[in-house]
Amino acid sequence: MTEHTAEQIDKRLFYRRLAAIAAPIAFQSLMQALVAACDAFMLGRIAQEQMTAVSLATQIQFIQNMFVFAVTTAGSILGAQYWGKGDHQTMQKLFHLMLRYAGCISILFCAACELTPGLLMQIFTSDPGLIHIGSMYLQIAGWSYLLTGISQCYLAMMKVTDHVTPSAWISSSAVILNILFNAVLIFGLFGIPAMEARGAALATTISRVIELALCLMVSAGAGYIRPEISRLFSGDRTLSVDFRRQFLPLLGGSLLWGVGFTSYTAIMGHMGTDAAAANSVAAVVRDLICCACNGIGTAAGIIVGNELGAGKLERGKAYGIRLMKDSYIVGIISTVLVLAVIPFVARVVILSDAARSYLNGMMVIMAVYMIGRCVNTITINGVLDGGGDTLFDMYSLAVCMWGIAIPLALLGAFVFHWPVLLVYACTCLDEVGKIPWVMLRFRKYKWVRNLTKQ
Repeated sequence: MTEHTAEQIDKRLFYRRLAAIAAPIAFQSLMQALVAACDAFMLGRIAQEQMTAVSLATQIQFIQNMFVFAVTTAGSILGAQYWGKGDHQTMQKLFHLMLRYAGCISILFCAACELTPGLLMQIFTSDPGLIHIGSMYLQIAGWSYLLTGISQCYLAMMKVTDHVTPSAWISSSAVILNILFNAVLIFGLFGIPAMEARGAALATTISRVIELALCLMVSAGAGYIRPEISRLFSGDRTLSVDFRRQFLPLLGGSLLWGVGFTSYTAIMGHMGTDAAAANSVAAVVRDLICCACNGIGTAAGIIVGNELGAGKLERGKAYGIRLMKDSYIVGIISTVLVLAVIPFVARVVILSDAARSYLNGMMVIMAVYMIGRCVNTITINGVLDGGGDTLFDMYSLAVCMWGIAIPLALLGAFVFHWPVLLVYACTCLDEVGKIPWVMLRFRKYKWVRNLTKQ
């Protein structure tokens, strides 16, 4: 198939559908990013060390999220196609699979945080003070990691079954409560003792309990796919094979990306507290501005998957082409936003002069990075994944991130002792550098396929 054979689409209907799915997801992503932003802001008002330690400690949850992401995305890829086909019975079996995988992952991460928090913190920093603060955070927040995988499965299932808005409101409500609990527990309002970093951890745990409770309550309503406890551990062999075929490449790609990003944080953490603090703030800004492309990328996978699963391959292909082109527009807008907020970001938290200087430079570098990030998120994690072409992401990460960006950053930081901003620039190379490769893969149209079975 070539691009010229793609079906013509009604752009008004297409963008209306895209907005209906992407807007709640982008809002949900924004609200989740706001938790990290509020942690940084509130703890940054207390001390740079508090903010930096928590930022490093939350990399553990970031890694867990990579495992959970692989589970929920594999479920979403198959779920979008089976939902487009109208097969609700298979959707329930798929939900059971997701819960089994995510439950095992959550138990392992919770146990690691409770039993070896100091060892986990030593991965990211050698500073004893940061290790101490981060360890206290992990021992409390670790309990929230036990619930995260389960609630994310519920939210993912809602998104692919035309319940995007309830999913967004559940997640957003939990985030708002998290922020409120943050303020009360970090600063010690209403007569409660100030807990600082431990308060941020407790706020996260309480909000996760509430989020899961809301998922259970909402999913009990009519029209929702929900698990049956009696069948939770019974499997469908064919569906399990199909799930693993999607899950394993996604897990490989998620780990390559997640551990790679964590490696970037560790590298910057070992370049000094000023570099680590600046990188922590820059990461918060990046995550806030990436919310739009995250929402569009998730919506792209759902829309393309629905059409392909329904057997409408040409329409699915046409939607994918339109979304790929739009990804560049989203990238350019994101770049402009990063440049626009530079004068304001450094005023939000208390930073040393050196950290503030690093932050301004990182933001300029990040502005260029955003184009690659948006194009790749929408094209790879949206369109390609929507058609089950999940292996490419793993290959591209292995080459661009682990073969180029990480080795350069490690050599620059620990062998050649390059300036902080040059090392940071190395950590941003992978997204921009793989755009041509992504476009070549896209135009092979291997993602235009129906994954469902009778």
